[in-house]
Amino acid sequence: MNLSRRPEMFLFLLAAAMPVSFGVWQALLNNFAIERASFGGVEIGILQSLREIPGFLAFGAVLLLVLMREQTLALTSMLLLGIGTAVTGFFPSEIGLYCTTVLMSLGFHYYETINQSLSLQWFDKDEAAHKLGQLVAIRSFSSLVAFGLIWLALDVLNIEMEIVYLLGGGITIAITLFCWTVFPRIPEKVEQHKKLILRKRYWLYYALTFMGGARRQIFVVFAGFLMVEKFGFSAGEISIMFLANGALNMILAPKIGKLIGHWGERKALTLEYIGLIIVFSAYAFVSNPWIAVGLYIADHLLFSMAIAQKTYLQKIADPKDMASTAGVAFSINHVAAVVLPAAYGLLWMISPAAVFLTGAAMGGVSLVLARLIPSVPEPGREVVWKTGAAAPQ
Repeated sequence: MNLSRRPEMFLFLLAAAMPVSFGVWQALLNNFAIERASFGGVEIGILQSLREIPGFLAFGAVLLLVLMREQTLALTSMLLLGIGTAVTGFFPSEIGLYCTTVLMSLGFHYYETINQSLSLQWFDKDEAAHKLGQLVAIRSFSSLVAFGLIWLALDVLNIEMEIVYLLGGGITIAITLFCWTVFPRIPEKVEQHKKLILRKRYWLYYALTFMGGARRQIFVVFAGFLMVEKFGFSAGEISIMFLANGALNMILAPKIGKLIGHWGERKALTLEYIGLIIVFSAYAFVSNPWIAVGLYIADHLLFSMAIAQKTYLQKIADPKDMASTAGVAFSINHVAAVVLPAAYGLLWMISPAAVFLTGAAMGGVSLVLARLIPSVPEPGREVVWKTGAAAPQ
């Protein structure tokens, strides 16, 4: 079999490579920052803010297409992710961790931007949802392997964190170099615009993306925090919960993709947002730790249905707009990441329940937006109002 003739294999291999580095970086960060770099709350807060800046500036990936092809940019970004992770352990200082974090994050966010663009270009519309589900499953499997290797290295083999960082980044670098060799040049179906483009007719996609980013920040920052603060979960128990999430996503994400292809984006996103309203509302008042675990896992499964946002864009957009729109959307998605954690940290001190209830309210706004998606989206029919008529162009 000639792998170079199968563009999806390129995306599948990179999907496997990314979580190895990011999983290692994420799993070791707090311990390494405290034990090696003597971080406190202020320093870790600054680091997390710096980590989000490349996501907010993801639109810059489009401008780089003047210098290189999307395939090359994806590989270069993955190398930056691998290198940033590999060298983290060798810079155990405040400035060192800030610099390696920005390098790692730059690679991660630019890869994610180009990955979305290439996926929507290379996957046929009738199978895109299923293929995107397969990408989620591959990432979940790779994350499981990464977490397993971290446990083996630290708890069984007593390998230092510095070496684990090096191994995690090195594996990502090796897979990336393999892809660079095996896939020398995959033909572009459509040449992409190399400038930033905001189109009025994509407004619903932009709105869904913004609301998704805002709502996701609330869950990512505070759901796990609740598990520790309110229910006293240990790091080991949190890790087991992550593993359960990964295992279920690996099994169910391709099936969710098929379901989206069968139902269509409107029904799929409607189900997701109704589910999220229930999950966030329940999180505000949950008192049983096992119910909280169930809610946490349910949220991750529902989040897989966000694939429908991408396939909605694929169906309504000009094929030349994929790269530009992916960059703009990633930046829109990260607007909330710059503002919400600090603002909701203050709200958390007053009322943790209020944090999750506002998340439920955001889910309600997303639900209203989802109902504006046509049952069969296409160019010229991006939005339908309650009368059933398409929005004027």
